[in-house]
Amino acid sequence: MTSLATKPQTVSRLLEISGLSLDFGTPRGRIHALRNVSLNLSAGQVLGIVGESGSGKSTLAYTVMGLLSDNAETTAGSINFEGRDLLKLRLRDRRSIMGDRISMIFQDPMTSLNPVRTVESQMIDIQHHRPISRSEKRTLAVEMLGRVGIPDPQARIRSYPYQFSGGMRQRICIAMALLVKPALLIADEPTTALDATLEVQILHLLKDLQREIGCSILFVSHHLGAVAELCDHVAVMYAGEIVEHGSVRDVFHNPRHPYTRALLDCDPGRIQQRTRVLPTIPGDIPSLYGKTQGCIFRERCPHAFGRCQQENPVESRIGDEQVVRCHLLGEERMVSA
Repeated sequence: MTSLATKPQTVSRLLEISGLSLDFGTPRGRIHALRNVSLNLSAGQVLGIVGESGSGKSTLAYTVMGLLSDNAETTAGSINFEGRDLLKLRLRDRRSIMGDRISMIFQDPMTSLNPVRTVESQMIDIQHHRPISRSEKRTLAVEMLGRVGIPDPQARIRSYPYQFSGGMRQRICIAMALLVKPALLIADEPTTALDATLEVQILHLLKDLQREIGCSILFVSHHLGAVAELCDHVAVMYAGEIVEHGSVRDVFHNPRHPYTRALLDCDPGRIQQRTRVLPTIPGDIPSLYGKTQGCIFRERCPHAFGRCQQENPVESRIGDEQVVRCHLLGEERMVSA
């Protein structure tokens, strides 16, 4: 069996996103989809991105991959991967990284797999960076299908995507993403379309393969339980901004931003009493058109005060790793002083 040893890695910080802002041009004006996003992902680390639908999680993932529509424009910031700014690379150089050093698992495996081509042809083609024969690529593909739990991979590799269940298709997508032994795996809500039992299986599979290969994972999800199960660190996004980030233990056990606390209060896994109505966060995500002044969460925050209307909150550090953007922390420190 071929070894899945990781490729040599020379930088401790594999991915550094600094001050990233992204707009989409529309007939109604510019949508500020990402604003001043900064994140670090170290080699071998798993970072979760959580938030409501429309918070910018998938947009951030697609920006790292370079899979954006023509009306998207990066207005500020950088995305440094292995010491190179992806935003400044020529298209040819960036394409040499994608599908080799960086791979992605998409939300819906049926739309990311070609329905009119066999799994075999797609798994062979994804190895186009490798200078080996087609038969060797097929052997590696069969081996990886077996590794992700596809029964009788030698025969099933000749099947078409529609001949597999949803859970098996997602396993195939994971196999394809990890087949090239990437340094960074981006997983965009890979368990959304699966039932609870399959979700647990996929999470355990990802964790085992990540440890075996040694890659880093940027894990996008709205499921807090999945993030707690898989991730080392977590970043909480709201309306295109990161409002809190740190270790999973710190953020989930001691959330300091009102939005993070509201998200956790709405998590069904934390509800102690039986109820027919699940809790929600009052209000709606604000419009991303035009410039914003003050805290982006102020209209839905039960603790908002005058300063929240006028000033954008700056980052406040709590302990070694936890960072929060909230004026309340500044007020607490003034009182304690």
